Amino acid sequence: MTEMENRSTHKVYEKDTIGEVQIADEVVAIIAGLAATEVEGVDSMAGNITNEWVSKLGMKNLSKGVKVDVTEEHVSVDLSLTMRYGYSIPDVCGKVQEKVKTAIENMTGLSVLDVNIRVAGVNTEEEH
Repeated sequence: MTEMENRSTHKVYEKDTIGEVQIADEVVAIIAGLAATEVEGVDSMAGNITNEWVSKLGMKNLSKGVKVDVTEEHVSVDLSLTMRYGYSIPDVCGKVQEKVKTAIENMTGLSVLDVNIRVAGVNTEEEH
């Protein structure tokens, strides 16, 4: 079995004459991580990097701090975030929840049941 065949995947599209489309759980996690870090006030995924480093270190690092539970039609997402100091945690987390839900649903066609957020830290360093 290759590494690709061993990963957990979910069928999202099937048509007899064309074929099927399967999405790996890690892809759903990467979508969630990218969407979350695009929200102003989010510093990074806990134990992860910011988007500016993605091109240097690769996409695989974006799934850190993200746990997804994908069933046949539904997704539950758990995110661990580091916030920027000075932002309203409830406001930022509400925006993250909406952005992650929308991104996953638009890109995969799966329905997001919940997006749970754990604020793991606050970054007090100023950006230069």
